[in-house]
Amino acid sequence: MADGGKATDGGKATDEGEATAAGAGAWLELSVAADIEAVEAVSEILGRVAPVGTSVEPAFELSDEGLGARVDATRPAIVRAYLPGGDEAASARAIAEASEALGHLQAFGLRPIGELTTRVVREADWAEAWKAHFPVLRVGRRLVIRPTWREHEPLPGDVVVALDPGMAFGTGLHPTTRLCLAALERLADQGDVEGRSVLDVGCGSGILSLAAVLLGAERAVGVDTDPIAVGSTRANAARNEIGSRVTAREGSLPSGEPAFGVVLANLIAGLLVPLAPMLRTELADGGALLASGIFVDREAEVVAAFETAGLHVTVRAAEGDWVALEARPT
Repeated sequence: MADGGKATDGGKATDEGEATAAGAGAWLELSVAADIEAVEAVSEILGRVAPVGTSVEPAFELSDEGLGARVDATRPAIVRAYLPGGDEAASARAIAEASEALGHLQAFGLRPIGELTTRVVREADWAEAWKAHFPVLRVGRRLVIRPTWREHEPLPGDVVVALDPGMAFGTGLHPTTRLCLAALERLADQGDVEGRSVLDVGCGSGILSLAAVLLGAERAVGVDTDPIAVGSTRANAARNEIGSRVTAREGSLPSGEPAFGVVLANLIAGLLVPLAPMLRTELADGGALLASGIFVDREAEVVAAFETAGLHVTVRAAEGDWVALEARPT
């Protein structure tokens, strides 16, 4: 990846000088290896000190000569967060705060959590280095997520989504996205996507919006509070030559649009619960809500919120400790 600090112990750099010495044009990467069940807690800790957000890289093995991948849920995922360079004192405080909080979490001994490591990442290298970890990925029976810089020979019937997520969430590598894509394909196989309008709440890279349209939806509307995500969705729609059928805008619910035949919400439980009434309002009678991003420990809470809002769970799917739900109006 980029040049910079070596892996550190407890956040203290061991390379040339301090890892906090990330100047202009560089970022300080904080990373922690964590068991899948600890990912949410570790992400929350790193998110406190890195307000631009966190990313999760699940463990996977390349297959098909590097053109495919198999996710290994038994191995730890890597949670990463980034601090802007230039303010060594602020970086040092952030490292100390994160290290202390992780230490408290490790003390419980519930799930394996590694030490906080840091390294400097140069912007000039960053744009290309991460691509090595993003393979062509088959999801379900016919959906294929192809990074724009990789080759893929599609099989008959394949629905190929060409994707460059950039800085936005949504590559298909995380179980929450895969679960939602598989559920979307199942809906399409049932005839519940063809010709329908789709709302993608928290659209990220646009991966779900693109898949929905390529599976037959008439149009998709993506909303996201992050302007980077909105730009990414628009760019990826153009790459797949469906820009006229996929729109994206900054914001959240309500969408201000007529009710949708399909609503996609790959969000965490902490958002799904309060948004449940609005998700129901966005959904047309006879439509389907696909909700993912639910950690198994919070599934009951989400189901209860859906039932209260007038949504009955009809299908449940799980991968590891992540759950996706299909719900329909009661």
